[in-house]
Amino acid sequence: MNLVFRVLFLFALACGSPLLAQTAPTVNQRLDTLDAATKSAQLSGDNAWMLTSAALVLMMTGPGLALFYGGLVRRKNVLSTMMHSFVLMAVVTVLWAIYGYSLAFGSGNTFIGGFQYVFLNGVGSAPNPDYGATVPHETYMIYQLMFAIITPALISGAFAERIKFSAMLVFTILWSTIVYFPMAHMVWGKGGLLNAFLGGKIPCFDFAGGTVVHITSGVSALVCALYLGRRIGFPRESMKPHNLVLSVVGACLLWVGWFGFNAGSAVAASGLATSAFVATHFATAAAALGWMFAEWFKHGKPSMLGGISGAVAGLVAITPASGFVKPFPALLIGFLAGALCFLMVTAVKNRFGYDDTLDAFGVHGAGGTLGALLTGVFATNAINDGLKDAAGKPLPLGLVDGNARQVLNQGIGVAIAWGLALVGTFVILKIVDVTIGVRASAEQEVEGLDLAMHGEEGYNLEA
Repeated sequence: MNLVFRVLFLFALACGSPLLAQTAPTVNQRLDTLDAATKSAQLSGDNAWMLTSAALVLMMTGPGLALFYGGLVRRKNVLSTMMHSFVLMAVVTVLWAIYGYSLAFGSGNTFIGGFQYVFLNGVGSAPNPDYGATVPHETYMIYQLMFAIITPALISGAFAERIKFSAMLVFTILWSTIVYFPMAHMVWGKGGLLNAFLGGKIPCFDFAGGTVVHITSGVSALVCALYLGRRIGFPRESMKPHNLVLSVVGACLLWVGWFGFNAGSAVAASGLATSAFVATHFATAAAALGWMFAEWFKHGKPSMLGGISGAVAGLVAITPASGFVKPFPALLIGFLAGALCFLMVTAVKNRFGYDDTLDAFGVHGAGGTLGALLTGVFATNAINDGLKDAAGKPLPLGLVDGNARQVLNQGIGVAIAWGLALVGTFVILKIVDVTIGVRASAEQEVEGLDLAMHGEEGYNLEA
């Protein structure tokens, strides 16, 4: 009986062997499965980081910038100032969805994108390899939106306490269309004039927005301050911040959110993101100290306002360099930015007498320019090896790598950003002024824009 059972068992095994051979996965199949699982894990990890970074950048505008700017104005203008940051989260989002993303990142010419992404047509879950090979195209789109939101919000620091709300809305729509979208395309869009990594004729390094965000907003802020003129009573009357506690909280939120701004610009949860994260933190710390020491030396006391202003100056200056420089050059960039921006908002501003309410130009215009130029000095392929020669060898990036020409390239990028912001902003202000007027009336300004423009007050002081 046992013999019969053994024979039947061997016969069944022999007949089943071909079938088992057909159903068992081959080595190649297993490798393909493993490769697909690895890519899926990378996609999930990078996507999670980029969505987190997008949220961090949005946090920079509201509540970060809203609190930072809101605390620095007088009490009668706190809500109107915060309203600028808040409403732009809505206005710019709608512009971005309709045509803004397409003009910035669509295929066009060297200065402006095309219309293939109008109404976000074709922007879905599949990655766009030109901008982010391991994240959905829609993730990249929403991440870049947060940059488009905060940039015009930065300008509002220059005309706070004296601009009409309706004029601010029209100005922002036109400015985003004429200045921001083209500049974003030139620096980050495929085929853009200044895009060093995607076919730009003038390879300018701007990792996270030194030219696109800070120079354009800072220079535009100066034009706005000069065009609108001084606030009533400036500089005779005291116009001190009404609540520095709000501004400190806002500055700390900006510091934290800026990690999404800079490290997120790696568009991956990678070593480059870590490097940008480290450079951002180091530069900010050094800049806070640089401003405080300069203030301490000049006035005999370091202030909380000086500390947070210096921190923001460091964040601004390291933005274009964050994905290209080592930690110690980042410290140097930050320290220099703190000292330079202190001089800009004290000595230079006092010398020329312009009323940049919250020093948007002194911090963002000057700090962004310094950071963009120093990127050409300290950029190194030891941090970012994205540019390679035909043999696959990393190309030298900045002066420290032996590429002195990059300083010139950075200077050209800075000049273009300055020129576009100067001309574009002046023309836009003229258009808005002729049509609806830009400045609040003297009565409204004295009363305060919270009541005059919005019919409400930031504080209820009734017993």
